[in-house]
Amino acid sequence: MSAVVKLHDIHKSFGSVEVLKGVSFEIDKGEVVAIIGRSGSGKSTALRCINRLETIQSGTLEVCGHRIDHADLDLRALRQDVGMVFQSYNLFPHLTVEENITLAPRRVKKLPTRDARALALSSLERVGLAEKIDAYPEQLSGGQQQRVAIARSLAMQPKVMLFDEVTSALDPQLTGEVLRVMEILAQGGMTMAVVTHEMAFARRVADRVIFMHQGRVWETGPGAMLDDPQTPELRAFLANGL
Repeated sequence: MSAVVKLHDIHKSFGSVEVLKGVSFEIDKGEVVAIIGRSGSGKSTALRCINRLETIQSGTLEVCGHRIDHADLDLRALRQDVGMVFQSYNLFPHLTVEENITLAPRRVKKLPTRDARALALSSLERVGLAEKIDAYPEQLSGGQQQRVAIARSLAMQPKVMLFDEVTSALDPQLTGEVLRVMEILAQGGMTMAVVTHEMAFARRVADRVIFMHQGRVWETGPGAMLDDPQTPELRAFLANGL
């Protein structure tokens, strides 16, 4: 397997506060990596750096052949290769589900309307919401809106998908709906980096788990490491159910 995401000695600060302190890890093609840790550990910042939503102070970062740390990075090309789904759905309320999904393919990839609709339908089928193609966001539950957000990212046909605590605002039933969709994507071979507090999901679905603590990669291993943590920090994190 060749790595499609490569972080090496990444340092990132907000003002005088250093939030990433030499973070290094790689993600292979088709691999699912769960990133866990307490709030403030740097996990979401690391994810945002992968998609150049945050800039780094030092280190090297390469994603799908794009050098994120280079000043001449083609952001449009990067965003076509890397999809990202956030805690908030960020759907346009005045647009239908179809229009939300097809906006980027039509504007960025110049897809004709008919082809874009077919792509939207295909993406919605992958998240189990094909029947909602003409609905508006306000007509959907929170879980359905999040699944539409996933479909919107899938419509750009990315090589890597990033998920930033996408279920943290949902109740348990809706969380289960979204996690099932993510598990299906993982089984289909999608390369995924998932920042999550859902330990059962990380244990069951992730090929590898990265535990971040105080801005560093503290412990890493297969999902089974959550049943046998090697550091007191991970043991305390799991014991507190955080």
